[in-house]
Amino acid sequence: MSDLFVTPPVIVAYAQVAPEQGVDVTASGLTYGIPESLKDLKVGDRVRVPLGRGNRAVSGFVVQIDPTTTLPKSKLKSITQKDPAGIHLPADLIEMARWLSSYYCCPIGMVFSTMLPAAVKHGIGASVQTFVTLAPTNPEIDRKTVKLSKLQKTALAQLEKLTEQGDAQIQIKELAKLAGAKSISPIKQLIAKGLLKSNTQTIIRAHKPVEDAHANQPKTTNLTLNESQQKAVDKLAAKVDDGGFGVHLLHGVTGSGKTEVYLQMIEHVFNRQPNSSAIVLVPEIALTPQTVSRFTARFDSVAVMHSALTSAQRHEQWRRIAAGEAQIVIGARSAIFAPLPQVGIIIVDEEHDSSYKQDQLPRYHARDVAVKRGHQLGAQVILGSATPSLESYHNATVRKTYDLLKLPDRVMGFKLPHVQLVDMVEERKHNQRKGVHLLSRKLEEQINYVKQQNGQTMLLLNRRGYANYVACPDQNCGWMQNCEHCDATMVYHKQTTPGASGGYIRCHHCLTEQLLPPLCPQCRMKVTLFGLGTQRVEEELERKFPHLTFARMDGDTMRQREDYKRILSDFAEGKLDLLLGTQMIAKGLDFPNVRLVGVISGDTSLHMPDFRAAERTFQLIAQVAGRAGRSSKPGIVIVQTFSINDPTINLAAKHDFVTFAQRELEMRQQVGLPPYTRMARVVVRDIDHEKSFLLCKKLSQDLTRFNQQLGNLVRLRGPMPCPIARIADFHRHQIEMVAPDAGTLQKLMTMLRNERLLISDARMAVDVDPTALL
Repeated sequence: MSDLFVTPPVIVAYAQVAPEQGVDVTASGLTYGIPESLKDLKVGDRVRVPLGRGNRAVSGFVVQIDPTTTLPKSKLKSITQKDPAGIHLPADLIEMARWLSSYYCCPIGMVFSTMLPAAVKHGIGASVQTFVTLAPTNPEIDRKTVKLSKLQKTALAQLEKLTEQGDAQIQIKELAKLAGAKSISPIKQLIAKGLLKSNTQTIIRAHKPVEDAHANQPKTTNLTLNESQQKAVDKLAAKVDDGGFGVHLLHGVTGSGKTEVYLQMIEHVFNRQPNSSAIVLVPEIALTPQTVSRFTARFDSVAVMHSALTSAQRHEQWRRIAAGEAQIVIGARSAIFAPLPQVGIIIVDEEHDSSYKQDQLPRYHARDVAVKRGHQLGAQVILGSATPSLESYHNATVRKTYDLLKLPDRVMGFKLPHVQLVDMVEERKHNQRKGVHLLSRKLEEQINYVKQQNGQTMLLLNRRGYANYVACPDQNCGWMQNCEHCDATMVYHKQTTPGASGGYIRCHHCLTEQLLPPLCPQCRMKVTLFGLGTQRVEEELERKFPHLTFARMDGDTMRQREDYKRILSDFAEGKLDLLLGTQMIAKGLDFPNVRLVGVISGDTSLHMPDFRAAERTFQLIAQVAGRAGRSSKPGIVIVQTFSINDPTINLAAKHDFVTFAQRELEMRQQVGLPPYTRMARVVVRDIDHEKSFLLCKKLSQDLTRFNQQLGNLVRLRGPMPCPIARIADFHRHQIEMVAPDAGTLQKLMTMLRNERLLISDARMAVDVDPTALL
């Protein structure tokens, strides 16, 4: 009967806790009582709380602590315990989580789930170990009269020696080993006799520590800057010396030495603020090995955070950062949430890259989060790119909210590569060769010439697989292989395993796979493969250039953690003559011996139903072109296109970003598109087509009603089907909101969210500042 009358805990204060669940509560979280046993609780602590009618135990973060509450105390639940691992987030990340939840219309618990790596949450790589130290002097214990065995005496002497050398504690197993004992029993007996003191600690150890790869790397000193680099560094240093927050767009052509500017600015910040730290974001895993080596050659305490690490490595790196053992964090998108103390500078390299935008809750953009975190902390933010996003360029040149720094020339007087356009329409007219030829005659000639000169080649085709259309050759039939679960065609992939023949078709949206049908199901004719992909280019290279050694680098081949490192290392060492790949080879890679870059299809993304299509096309061509000629030897770029007169293609060939940006911005302004306006997109999905449409229609009506209260300041489009109207059996409808500014857009969404009419969940996806509209 005593269990029925459990004395409730004494409550000393009240905490707002954000459970790490998809519960769309306010940014202030749910209210819980703080029991006296947890009176030392702080904002940012991870705790366990009961949730729901069943009091299911879940984890969450304390976002606010108040001495009192206006809620009925009898109905409040209490925090169960602090996180056993002692996980804590700094106050600035708690405030960042509040902002992310509000701005990106996402449950705050989901934000914390993103901030904290899964490996840390689940304690992967952690083990509890026992350590021993010499016990403090106890007058009741006479060490001279205590009977000790030979092993115990040896162990005690070893620990006394270690203590004199500055190692106050040692793992119990290690001490037993030093004493020559076969077990830890002699050490336990010393503890029982009061001569040693034990304590347990949670240790995180990865099987292969990340820093081992750079442990013996020789240190380098600052490089001599050219005039443009020096001007940039001087301006940035003056901003650092003045103190406060600032955003700087470093627009430098490919090979202009942006990384050296980053390195010297970090050093300047550290010299001025010795206890400060730095975050460096890079867009792709492929960049990480090269980037990390540049930074570890200059600085000592560098941590890395990216998806190629094992779970235990991610946990180890996060703990190092949280413990203040790392001064610089380098990583992909999620590294912006590194729990560093006193961040003094944040760098976003290749700031235009679309991989900085997350495509699931919370749908944040790491570049924008970097600017926000810099503003919160009063830190300097540097956004670097050879092809800046039009949002950043607009902020620097029109709104003047960012400083614009220019690096117009390559370092050491190296020249930008000459770009030649090949009209593939004319190529097909004059090409008398039989069969499919994805490589133009000009590109083939240059590949052979570069090989003769002992140079290297990079070929870009931003499309995986072998062929992106499987169809009946009979035009009267018209059958085409579409995905059964999506409104999209399936892509043919050849088997790559040794000895295997044939292939399979895959949907790149829902990942459904099946064998290639040999015959048309309607007229029984043999199917034909149309279109192109990296596998088809690979096949042509093998046929036409048997003397070349080359590798393919795309999402199908880069599956293991070591794949990137191995292929890039082989290419850097000259073991490969040619590197074929998708957009992952277009960014940031620096190989001085690359003499030729070929773009197989310059207009792959140019005609996509997205207002950013031209911007992405320019960026991709300009970025991959920048891989050529990064030494004293001149480089050449060949861009194959069916749109020879398109201004975007021609301006990219001229390396003329400024003219392209001015032209594109002028068109965006005329039609009222970002960056002159702000956009949000809501996608509603359901297995049932009618339910999807009706829910989207209801949301449209609610948006219209609240928009009227704002004076119809927001343009609404929809409900309407998405460009890809069905994915994985879910029918998709969308509404686009375009507002004159971010404040107006946020006001409208907040009005609906407060009425629980706009909810980010499995049926409704809210994407603020979308970068993809398919």
